[in-house]
Amino acid sequence: MPNRLIALLAASTASVMIAAQPAPASSFQQITSASEFEQVVIGHQLSRFGIRLQVTEDGEINGRAFGYSVTGDWQWRDGFFCRIMDWGGTEIPYNCQMVLRSDNSVRFVSDQGTGDSADFRLR
Repeated sequence: MPNRLIALLAASTASVMIAAQPAPASSFQQITSASEFEQVVIGHQLSRFGIRLQVTEDGEINGRAFGYSVTGDWQWRDGFFCRIMDWGGTEIPYNCQMVLRSDNSVRFVSDQGTGDSADFRLR
């Protein structure tokens, strides 16, 4: 499973980079409160190439990524979106992420804003 995960994430990243340029960082504004996060994200589908997720107000994450089920739990802690997930039987470790917003997109930046980022469209 880990090799499949690495291959799929690499393919996803390459496809997204070829398909579209990300919005400039300056157009994104940080979400700092649980209420703002919930207002922006709850009730919407988060999507990007091969991935569709929903974050629910009762602390769950559900969806699909590259044909596999995604489940997880989340909470807002000290200004960050903290989550743990399972993707097709592979645990995606606990991580607290900075969340930024721009128009109909959100950006999650791992490791409290110091790591890798992923942009999702809000639908």
